[in-house]
Amino acid sequence: MAQQHLDPLSAQDARLLAREDACVHMLIGSVATFEGPAPEIGALREHVRNRLSVVPRYRQRPAFPPAGLGTARWVDDPTFNLDYHIRHAALPAPGDLGKLHRMVARLFSQSLDRTKPLWELYVVEGLRAEGGDRDRWALISKTHLALVDGTDGIDLLTVMFDLDAESGAPRRTPQHDSWQPRPLPTTAQLAAAALEDRARDAAELPKQTLEAISDPSRLAGGIMQAAGSLLSSVTPKPTAPLDQPIGPHRRYVTIPARLSEFRAIKDALDATVNDVVLATVAGGLRHWLHQRGSRTAGVELHAAVPVSIRVGSEHEGFASRLHQVVAPLPVDLGDAAARVRLIRDAMRGVKRSAGALDADLIAGMADFAPPTILAQASRLGAPPDSYSLAITNIPGPQTARYVLGRRLEGIAPVGFLDEGRPLTVAVNSYAGSVHFGLLADYDALPDITEIAVGIEASLEELLQQVGAVETQDSPRARRVQAAARDGAVRA
Repeated sequence: MAQQHLDPLSAQDARLLAREDACVHMLIGSVATFEGPAPEIGALREHVRNRLSVVPRYRQRPAFPPAGLGTARWVDDPTFNLDYHIRHAALPAPGDLGKLHRMVARLFSQSLDRTKPLWELYVVEGLRAEGGDRDRWALISKTHLALVDGTDGIDLLTVMFDLDAESGAPRRTPQHDSWQPRPLPTTAQLAAAALEDRARDAAELPKQTLEAISDPSRLAGGIMQAAGSLLSSVTPKPTAPLDQPIGPHRRYVTIPARLSEFRAIKDALDATVNDVVLATVAGGLRHWLHQRGSRTAGVELHAAVPVSIRVGSEHEGFASRLHQVVAPLPVDLGDAAARVRLIRDAMRGVKRSAGALDADLIAGMADFAPPTILAQASRLGAPPDSYSLAITNIPGPQTARYVLGRRLEGIAPVGFLDEGRPLTVAVNSYAGSVHFGLLADYDALPDITEIAVGIEASLEELLQQVGAVETQDSPRARRVQAAARDGAVRA
C-alpha cells in the first residue's frame, strides 16, 4: 500500500516510539565504504531527492494527538530539507577504521529529533585504505525502526544503490521534484481522527474475532506470530553475563571476512553458513568471558535469530515471513567445530534461515535489500527472558553496487540495543565479503574488542580444522597471531 499523509501509525510502530527513552534508541543503520574520493555533497543530495518518491515515509514525521488521546499519524514535514538529513563529516588524519567506528558509536548514542523525519545520512571523508595508499569514503545511515514498516516498507539505502557505475551519475539537468507537503493537521483534527479510529476499532472487533474463529489457519498463524519464537518453549532463561542494564552511550566495531571461508566450513561440517556465523560469535563470547576471568563451564547463552518460514498453502500460494527463533550459543565448548555441530543439530528442524547466505537465495536477489531486511528483522520479538543477545545474519547481493559511480567496497550493519541487552551482532554479506557489526553499551562492554578478537580467532580455528586456511599471512591471521603473542587469545 502507498504511504500516505495522515496514515495512522501501526500498533507496532506506536510501540516502538513508546518504548524509546534516554537509553533505548530504536535506531538501525549501516556503515558503507566506497572506493575513491567522496562525491560532492550537493550531488548526493540530488541523487537521494530523485529517489524519495519510492520511500515517501522519508519525508514524513509522526504527529501526536493531544493528551495521548489515540494513535499518532504520519504527516508530511512542511519544512523538509535534505540539507538537514544528509550531512557532511570528516575523520581526523589518519582516517582509520577505529576513528570511523568511534564516529558511528557517537551517532548511535543520540536519538533522532521527532519533529523531523526519522533518518539521517552522513557522508564521511578522510577514510584511508588499510595500507594508507588510497582514498576511500563512507556513508553512515541512521534510521528509526518505526520508519520502515515490517510488511512493505523499504529502507532508503536499499533504493540508493545502482547496478553499474553509469546509471547513478549526476544528471546535468536535475530531475524536477514535484512533491509538495500537505498542510499539517490541527490539534482538533488529530483529536477527531483519534476518536474516529477508536469508534471504528470497536465496530471491527466482533468481526475480526468471528473471522479468526472461522479460519483456523489464520488463528494458528496469529498465535505463532504472537509467540515470537519457535524454540522458546524449550529454551531456558539465560544466565547473567549479558543481562545488564544499558545507558545512552555506545561502542561499535566491525569484523571483515570472506563468504568463501564460511562456505568452506559449512560444506565440511554439513551445516549452514548461519550455523557457522552463530558458532563464531559463540567463540567470540567464550574468549571474552575468559578474558574477564569468568568460567564458561555451565554457562548457557542463547541468541534471538530471524529465520524465513514458508507460510500459506499450495492452493493460495506460498510466501516467506520472518520469525524469531532462539538458538544456543555453546560457550562452554572449547572446540570450534563442536560448537558448529551443536548449533547445526539444534537448528536442523527449523527452516533454512533467511540470513543463512544460501547461494541460490543470494543469486535471486535483484535489489540491495539488506537494510530493509535488517529493519524488518529488528522489529521481531522473542520472549525477553529466552535470549542473551540478538544475532541478525543478512544476505546481500554478490555483484557490485554503486552510488554516483563509486563502487561499494563493503557494508557493515548496525543493530539496536534493547533494555537489558548490552550487545547486538548484525552480519551482512556482499560481493564475496562478510562484515560483522558489533554494537554495545559503552559502560557495560568497554572490552568489546575482545569479542571481536575472539570471533576472528574462532573463524581461524575453524578454517584450520577443516583444512581451508588459504594463507597464514592473511590480515586476519596476522591480527590473531599478534593478539595471541600479547596474551589476548587463550587456547
